[in-house]
Amino acid sequence: MTATAALPPIEKVVLPRLHDLGDGFEVRRALPTVERRMVGPFVFLDQMGPVALAPGHGQDVRPHPHIGLSTLTWLFEGEIRHRDSTGAVEVIRPGAVNWMTAGRGIVHSERTPEESRPHGGRLSGLQLWIALPRDREEIEPSFHHVAAEALPRLDGDGVSATLVAGTAFGRVSPVPTLSPLMQLDVTLEAGARFALPAEMPERAIYTVSGTVSVEGEEGAFEPGRLVVLRPGAEIVLRAETPARFAVVGGEPFPERRFLYWNFISSSKDRIEAAKADWRAGRFQGVPGETEFIPLPPDPPGVVWKG
Repeated sequence: MTATAALPPIEKVVLPRLHDLGDGFEVRRALPTVERRMVGPFVFLDQMGPVALAPGHGQDVRPHPHIGLSTLTWLFEGEIRHRDSTGAVEVIRPGAVNWMTAGRGIVHSERTPEESRPHGGRLSGLQLWIALPRDREEIEPSFHHVAAEALPRLDGDGVSATLVAGTAFGRVSPVPTLSPLMQLDVTLEAGARFALPAEMPERAIYTVSGTVSVEGEEGAFEPGRLVVLRPGAEIVLRAETPARFAVVGGEPFPERRFLYWNFISSSKDRIEAAKADWRAGRFQGVPGETEFIPLPPDPPGVVWKG
C-alpha cells in the first residue's frame, strides 16, 4: 500500500452554523466557515429551511447587490420570485435552476410570489455562490433560468441524480458556468450506493436528509453536514436510510478570494469600491422596487474574510 492510498478519504466534516435572515427565517451556512472557506469555486452554501410559511406571510429578501460571483438557487419545496437589475423576473420552483451572474455588479430581490401568500406553504432548498475566474470578475451581469426537464439525469438501482450545474459522468448541464465545476442533487433509497465522480480536484457532499456513510470508513453522516473529500479519493456513498445530498466540486483558483457581505473579489480595493457604490446609490436598482438592504457596518477588528 502506498502512502497516498493510506490517506483517509475524508479531509474534514463541517457542522454548519445557524444564521437568522430575519422574521424567523433561518439558514444553515456550510460555506464559508473557519474550517473551510471554499470548495473549488464554491464560496457559499446555505440550506434554506425547511420552514412553514403561515397563510398571508412569505419570504422577503429586499434588493441587495453582488459583484464577482454567480448565484445558484435550487429548491426542494416552495417557490421564490426573483427580480434583478437586468430586468429579469422569474419564479423558481423545485427542479429548476436560477443562475445569476453578478460580474461587475447586479442587484436582486427574492420574495414569495404574491399569489402564493394567501395559502402559506413550505420552503426549503439550497443557495450557492460560485466565485468567478479573475479574468471574468467584471463581465456584464446576466440571469438564466433553466427548466427542470433540461437538466441531465441519472436513474437506476435506487439512485436518482440530477446534474444541476457543470459536468459529471460525461454529461453537461445547460447552466452557463464560467469555470470547471459540478453540482449534483442525489436521492438514494435505503441501502443504495453511489460512486462520486473523481475528476474534480476538490469535492464535498452536503447531507440534506437521511443518513449516508462512506464505504470503508466508520460512522455515518446525519443531515446538515458538509463532508470535504480528499482530492482523487475513490468515494462510494451508501444510504443507511433514504437520503438526499448535494455534491459540489471544481477546480480551485490560483488567487485568493475575499468576501465582504455580498461581495466576492480577488481584490480588496474592488470590494471597497463596491461598498462605496452601494452606500452612494450608484448600483442600478431593481425595476419596480424601492426597498433595499443597507450596507452593514464594518465589524470591529476583523473585516476581511478569504
